[in-house]
Amino acid sequence: MTSQLIQPPYLKAGDTVAIVAPSGILKSRVGEVQDAVKLLESWGLHAIVGDHVFNQFNHFAGTDAERCEDLQNAMDDPKISAIWCARGGYGTVRILDKLNYTKFKKNPKWIIGYSDITALHNQVHNEGFQSLHAIMCVSLTKDLNAIKESVETFKSAIFGNPENYTLKGSNYNRVGETSGELVGGNLTMLHTMLGSKESIDTSGKILFIEEIGEYKYHIDRMLQSMKRAGYFDNLNGLVVGDMSRMRKNTTLWGTSVEQLILDALEDYDFPITFNMPAGHEKDNRALVLGRTLELKVGKEQSTLKFSE
Repeated sequence: MTSQLIQPPYLKAGDTVAIVAPSGILKSRVGEVQDAVKLLESWGLHAIVGDHVFNQFNHFAGTDAERCEDLQNAMDDPKISAIWCARGGYGTVRILDKLNYTKFKKNPKWIIGYSDITALHNQVHNEGFQSLHAIMCVSLTKDLNAIKESVETFKSAIFGNPENYTLKGSNYNRVGETSGELVGGNLTMLHTMLGSKESIDTSGKILFIEEIGEYKYHIDRMLQSMKRAGYFDNLNGLVVGDMSRMRKNTTLWGTSVEQLILDALEDYDFPITFNMPAGHEKDNRALVLGRTLELKVGKEQSTLKFSE
């Protein structure tokens, strides 16, 4: 089990954020990246955009080597304080084995993103560092009021004041109190990591999961696979985020996705809370992965409190 993870230095005015693209194509999304640069500058930060961010190679924002080069350069540069991933999609897993953490360990920095970036969060966690599950450049909208909480919790987290959350209750919640390091992200990516050195030892930890565009039977299959691999055996708690745009199979599953999760995990007694506004919806609030979290789950409400 990992000892206390290293917290990269929080940002302050004048610091530099690198925008990189380890996954999907951004060729047609130049405007959103420019908006991201303006947002950072409005907070008193500098922004630099990776050389290959707008490249395209088949499905990806450049070749594996190009995407890796931008990310590695940002990881190695002591003048960069945070690395903000421009978008998810697919592709991060293809460059994990090419990354070198030698210089990063001397000058750790926040790595920010969600969805496909879960692969990178896992790797960073296993290298011993906290990271930030939060919005990406393509999450930005012209009217930032539409994503007010997403932007504000991201800003608060990178400047050193991560938000605690009170979640609306759910009859599906499994009541209890627990604490542990928060880990996780996108369920498909966590499942993809199984059996590799990037899979996380969840012993004594609290797992966060979210998903988009899956059939319920796919969700069940992933949970069953992870369960059989022992992923939940010593877990302390589960926080379920958005399960967005669920697809309907011709043969209906027969229960809600909440009940599906409870049924898959009925052999365990750790607390489970639903209704965390994080994932692929506009309201995607920042979570510090690797930080110790106190979780209190009730039917009326749940609270998530990060350690100081």
